[in-house]
Amino acid sequence: MRNILMMLMAAAMLLGTIMAPCARAQKVDWGTQRKMLKSQQKLERNTLKTQQQNMRRSWKGQHISSTQRSQQNLQMKRASRDLKLRQKDALQDMKSRQRSVDAMNRSLGH
Repeated sequence: MRNILMMLMAAAMLLGTIMAPCARAQKVDWGTQRKMLKSQQKLERNTLKTQQQNMRRSWKGQHISSTQRSQQNLQMKRASRDLKLRQKDALQDMKSRQRSVDAMNRSLGH
């Protein structure tokens, strides 16, 4: 009985040492990820800006009342503001993920 218990303990310790590297957080190149996120965000901003410019250009050939134009302008400003907030939140989420991974790595002693 003692031998079986000792073998189980040894197997558990061996399994723990084998699985320890797998449990570590993987090294992440945060600088590259941040650059990718920022380039993606820049592309989103440029796309929205182009859409808004095309919307304004389409008004030139149409008879649109000033109230409709002002409502559409407000919608476009709202869309720009929402995009800016979403992008800011995405960057903050990335920073908080980086902090949590770094804290986990420090706690594991890597």
